[in-house]
Amino acid sequence: MGADLVIRANTIAKVSDSRTKMPRLNWALSRVKVEPVTEQAGKAAADVLSGAGLQGHTYAIDSTVAEAALRQPKPVALLTSDSDDMTKLCGNQVRIVPL
Repeated sequence: MGADLVIRANTIAKVSDSRTKMPRLNWALSRVKVEPVTEQAGKAAADVLSGAGLQGHTYAIDSTVAEAALRQPKPVALLTSDSDDMTKLCGNQVRIVPL
C-alpha cells in the first residue's frame, strides 16, 4: 500500500508477555520502523498529555505513541486496542482504528 508503519520502542515491552511468540514478534518488528523514545520525544509526549488534560502513568506509553503519530506526515491512521485513550490524546488529527 506504500504506507509507512511506525511504532515506538516502548510498545515492544507493552505487547510482550508470556503468550508472545518472540520469533513472530521479531519478524513483525523487522518490517516496521521502530522509533526510540528520546528525551526530546519524552518532553513532546508530556506536552501531548498536558494538551489533552491528562497526566500520570496510565497514559505514559500511550502519550509517546500519540506523539509519534501526530508527528507523521498526514494522513495518519493509528491502530490500537485502546481507542478511547488514543482519541483523547490525538483528537481529530489522527484516524483511530480500533482493534
